[in-house]
Amino acid sequence: MFSIGDFARLGLVSVRMLRHYDAIGLLRPAHVDPVTGYRSYQAAQLSRLNRIVAIKDLGFTLEQVRAILDEKVSTEELHGMVRMRRAQLEAQISADLARLRSVEARLRTIETEGHMRTAEVLLKRVPPVLVAELSARAASYEGEDIGPVIKPLFQEICRRVDAAGVSVVAPGLAYYVPEEDGSVMVHTCLPVSAPPGSYDFDVVELPAIELAATIIHQGAMEAVGPTFQTLAHWIEEHGYRSIGLAREISLHCPENEDEWVTELQIEVSQHTTSNGTGSS
Repeated sequence: MFSIGDFARLGLVSVRMLRHYDAIGLLRPAHVDPVTGYRSYQAAQLSRLNRIVAIKDLGFTLEQVRAILDEKVSTEELHGMVRMRRAQLEAQISADLARLRSVEARLRTIETEGHMRTAEVLLKRVPPVLVAELSARAASYEGEDIGPVIKPLFQEICRRVDAAGVSVVAPGLAYYVPEEDGSVMVHTCLPVSAPPGSYDFDVVELPAIELAATIIHQGAMEAVGPTFQTLAHWIEEHGYRSIGLAREISLHCPENEDEWVTELQIEVSQHTTSNGTGSS
């Protein structure tokens, strides 16, 4: 038999918690001294304590824990519940980390206001390109929505193109099409020289961009905000307006995302004045 203090240490819980479990009838001591009121526990009771703590940590109330234990949950069932909850917690942690990275990126954007690198913006023509393409829907343009969609999508298009034996002839690219409900269709593409055939991906020709304002972004795409906003300021200050979808060209994508190099392209045209001439 173990005193309540020793049992608490063995079970990695607090004495206060054991007293509470006793009070609500969830885990009674094996023996209570009728004179002193001291509680004593048996080693076999650690099994029930482990189940109580595990099920409680899954997010159940103590009343629900009691009901589950009364139904004699098997070890296998308990393992299944724990695995499911672990997956939920890992997903939540991943989402929270993505949200934190998004906040940090937004703060960096604010910090760079007034220090835009407009000299790095170039105008050029982008020729048409034949691409293998897969697409999927993201809830919004926010990084925490785009990231979980675009990364697996790029992995899948690479896998399918490789399995089809189709040659990739240039760096991959992505573009986004807004939907009426506020969601975004994410398109991932690999430029290819695809012979006629039936594939488990789309083969389409992206049209030429007659005039694109472009800038190079260095680093993870989660921190692309300042670069896009530099481009936006340049377009407006130089008398242009955006007329098409932005494209992201993945020039260099090593395992370390901080070393990524991406070209951002926005199709533009010059504003015209009331007499039809372009603004200077």
